[in-house]
Amino acid sequence: MLQIHLICVGKLKESFYLDACREYQKRMGAHAKLQIVELNEERLPEHPSPAQIEAALLKEASAIEGKVPKGAKRIALCVEGTLVSSEALSEQMELWMSGGCSSLALMIGGSFGLHPSIKQRADLRLSMSPMTFPHHLARVMVLEQLYRAFQISSGTRYHK
Repeated sequence: MLQIHLICVGKLKESFYLDACREYQKRMGAHAKLQIVELNEERLPEHPSPAQIEAALLKEASAIEGKVPKGAKRIALCVEGTLVSSEALSEQMELWMSGGCSSLALMIGGSFGLHPSIKQRADLRLSMSPMTFPHHLARVMVLEQLYRAFQISSGTRYHK
């Protein structure tokens, strides 16, 4: 069974996000083993300097790297990533699995995104949209898209 590690900077507090994540986690249980890892977002002043942002992103990158399983395909969620359709994501996941991949690590940064080193090591840089969304909402969106990818592969009516 595919192992999916969703590594997120920041902790969900809002019940509506938590409920949505739990629902998709439950739905995916038949298709994959999903582990959600929440890492602390580095504290920054209200108007941080570029150097302060860089230092925070570097610390977060180190924490992320410590949670990526060895051999996992790495997917960095970032605005400058590739826009793909739900079908294309499903096809990519199928290709990886048919090639022997047993583990995916999806990485969502905090409010300042991901450090460039995380993006550079990614097997796929994925953008959900050119629009800006709260990183907590991105977690729900990526879980829904993972579930949808499994449904597309299974040929169910979920994806119309």
